[in-house]
Amino acid sequence: MFLENTIHHTGEHFGWIEVICGSMFSGKTEELIRRLRRAQFAKQKVEIFKPSFDTRYDDTNIVSHNANEIPSTPVEAATQILLLADGCDVVGIDEAQFFDDEIVNVCNDLANRGVRVIVAGLDMDYKGKPFGPMPNLMAIAEYVTKVHAICTHTGNLAHYSYRKVANDSQRLLGEQESYEPLSRAAFYKAMKDKR
Repeated sequence: MFLENTIHHTGEHFGWIEVICGSMFSGKTEELIRRLRRAQFAKQKVEIFKPSFDTRYDDTNIVSHNANEIPSTPVEAATQILLLADGCDVVGIDEAQFFDDEIVNVCNDLANRGVRVIVAGLDMDYKGKPFGPMPNLMAIAEYVTKVHAICTHTGNLAHYSYRKVANDSQRLLGEQESYEPLSRAAFYKAMKDKR
């Protein structure tokens, strides 16, 4: 797990980037909320963002699958975050895979201004391919935490988000009716059986 107590400010005015990634139902948003709440408890100025089209649980709040929630600001584009995060100590971004590649520059810019940036998102899409800007975000991050769900078929660690419904759109918001977490073996068997 992330070692928050190992970070020391040495007069350096740069921030850093933390990425929390994994499959559906792995606890990414839950971990994001946990870190942001700790920053709020420490009286740091925190701003939280999510893509505006993500209204699964709430129009504005970020909500985890187990109904833990925290207020956020929905944005249409990553560049809006820079305008809205002025003067922040910590910026949280959920569902980062849905932003365009500009999110990478936004996170770098914020970190270079001295902001701690915490980003959560799916690292792979429903086909098991790297998802949007997530590989680039992981490459520039100082800290990467990969969380895992439990495979619904084998009970092993799952890091694939298997889509159970017929829909070829990469951007399909859904829950347990649409997705299930699978291990590598179960995912490749399910994909083979689909053909």
